[in-house]
Amino acid sequence: MPSTRPRPWKRTVLALLLFGTAFGYLEAAVVSYLRVLHEPARQQFHPGRPPGDLFPLLTLEQLRAAGGQQQRTLAIEIGREAATILMLAAMGLAIAENAGQWAAGFVISFGAWDIAFYIFLKLLLGWPASLFTWDILFLIPVPWVGPVLAPVLVSAAMLAAGVWHLRSEARGETVGIGMGHWAGIVTGGGVIVVSFAWDYRRIMAGEMPRPFPWSLFALGMALGAGSYTRAVYRSLRAHPAGGPLMESAQAAR
Repeated sequence: MPSTRPRPWKRTVLALLLFGTAFGYLEAAVVSYLRVLHEPARQQFHPGRPPGDLFPLLTLEQLRAAGGQQQRTLAIEIGREAATILMLAAMGLAIAENAGQWAAGFVISFGAWDIAFYIFLKLLLGWPASLFTWDILFLIPVPWVGPVLAPVLVSAAMLAAGVWHLRSEARGETVGIGMGHWAGIVTGGGVIVVSFAWDYRRIMAGEMPRPFPWSLFALGMALGAGSYTRAVYRSLRAHPAGGPLMESAQAAR
C-alpha cells in the first residue's frame, strides 16, 4: 500500500534550491569564459566597446568573417542552452510523482538557477550594472533579450508558485489546475516569450534593441500568475481551514 505520510516537501525544496543555485554558478562561470573567447571578435567589429555592453550583437555574417571558431562556439552555445533546459526538467522529474509535481520541481530549479546566475555574474564579473541592464536571455529559436529585471521577476514568480504547489500537496491540499488554468498559464508564458523575442530581427541585424515592451510582458505575467492564483483560490475554498485535512496539515509542518 502507498505511504500516507506527508511528502518531506521542505527537504525536496531545499534540494531543488541547492541544485539551482549550484547550476547558476556553473552557468555564470561558463558565461565568464565565453565573454573572454568572444571579446576579440567583438573588438574586431566594435572596437573600444566595453565588455559589459552586449549590444549590438555580431551578425551571422560578422561571425563567419571572424573565423570558424566563432561559428562553432555559437553552435555549442545553442546546444548548451537546450541541455540546460533538459537538465532542469530532469531534476523536476526526479522528485515528481505526478505532472503537477514535475512542473513545480522544474520551475523551482529554474527560478533558483536564473536568479543565482545573475548574482554570481555580479560577483564574478561585476555585471550587470543594474537590474535594467540588457542581457541576451536565450538563443532558441531566435535571440531573446531584455532588461535583467524581467527574467528575474519571472523566476521569482516561478519559485513562489513551485514552492506553494509542493507545500500544498504535502498538506493534502492539492492545487487543482483545470484546463482553463493551464490555458492561461501557457498563454501567459507564450506572451512573455514574445515580449523577449519582440525585437529579434533588429538584434540579429546587429542593431540596438528598442525599448522593452513592458506592457506586453506585464500582460503575460498577469495571465500566467493570475491563472495559477485562481487555481489556488479555488483549491483553498475546497479545503477550508479546520476541515478534515487539518491533521495531515499539522503533520506536514
